[in-house]
Amino acid sequence: MNRFTAFAAASILLTGALGVGSTATATATAVPAVHVPAATSPGAAYNCTGRFCIYSGWNGSGRGCSWTADKISNTADGCPFIRDGQNVRSVWNGTGGKVTYYTQTNYNARVGSTPAGQGGNLQGNYQIRSFKH
Repeated sequence: MNRFTAFAAASILLTGALGVGSTATATATAVPAVHVPAATSPGAAYNCTGRFCIYSGWNGSGRGCSWTADKISNTADGCPFIRDGQNVRSVWNGTGGKVTYYTQTNYNARVGSTPAGQGGNLQGNYQIRSFKH
């Protein structure tokens, strides 16, 4: 009987969690070019399929912003943590091509690039202010 009760409780919790996730996905889909998730937990690090994602914390943690657009000339326009002056400490490229990023708007002052399907921690002492494929 205990095994059945534990299974039933786990099923209820999982159903509730999936329902919350569906709501969050629907909200993110409403704005396709920019996705600003809530604080990312270490277990959810780099949840970034089909987008270029930047994070204020190491290993995909902290505040995050992501884009489906091929290029953004000023990331501060759609990313609150960049507007707040926080640096980018990690990135993930969930797109189909290499993303090159810059410390200044309008694709000036190239600082690095990340191949498709890869990412990780950066130096952490600058902002990514623009990027393009």
